[in-house]
Amino acid sequence: MESAVTFEKSRFGKRMRSMLKVDFKRMCRSKLFYILIACALVIPILMTVMMTMMDGSVSVDPQTGAETVVHGPENTWQSIGTLPAEEGEAPGGTDVMAMCNINMMFMGAAVFICLFISEDFRSGYAKNLFTVRARRGDYVVSKTAAGFVCGALMLAAYLIGALLGGAISGLSFDLCGLSAGNIVMCMIAKVFLMLVFIAIDVLVSVAAKQKAWLCLCGSLAAGMLLFMTVSVITPLASTMMNVLLCLAGGALFALGLGAVSNTILKKTSLV
Repeated sequence: MESAVTFEKSRFGKRMRSMLKVDFKRMCRSKLFYILIACALVIPILMTVMMTMMDGSVSVDPQTGAETVVHGPENTWQSIGTLPAEEGEAPGGTDVMAMCNINMMFMGAAVFICLFISEDFRSGYAKNLFTVRARRGDYVVSKTAAGFVCGALMLAAYLIGALLGGAISGLSFDLCGLSAGNIVMCMIAKVFLMLVFIAIDVLVSVAAKQKAWLCLCGSLAAGMLLFMTVSVITPLASTMMNVLLCLAGGALFALGLGAVSNTILKKTSLV
């Protein structure tokens, strides 16, 4: 009597656990991951110390004679966002901290995702993976999760660096009418908003595949379109409403753009 051959049905949960395990193991062994986390920690320290030293310095345009005054930070929380007391003030100089703050980490996460995914296609790992193990949708979900965790850790590292930079420079830690809860809500909202940028980065990366330069250019260009809205959506005075809006937006972008990324992988060549 012949024995029947049965094949175990591949379940989504089992496939995802396998994919996530592989991707997180690769992420933890990647030098790029640790370099980005280290940069996120060191950048706010260097910027805070240097801008404090340059506070009040004047530069003169030789052609017009116009003077520009560099305004250094006066409060540690300026590395995270604009304080409520400053929002209504007219700019009287160059305030670098208004642009170069923790929101830069949304662009840093794009670097990780682009290089992480492009390496999969350049090495042939993605083609082999789809042939023997994973489905396209599993790949998109796993890469989105890895990018989200990396982005969240970069935000946390930047916050620690900002606190250290403020302490080293002797800046004030006064909340200026805010509460500790507002700062916590602000950081949580930024973490959830990271999903929006990660979903865009994954979409651009799977479309460009092994072309890392195209992945980076496309992701950074798309991110810049949303960059100016980050400080509005996640201000220092964030409340639970900001957190819920960022969570809803992140989930919608992750699901919607994730489906588009899955379709691109199915309809295009893997090489």
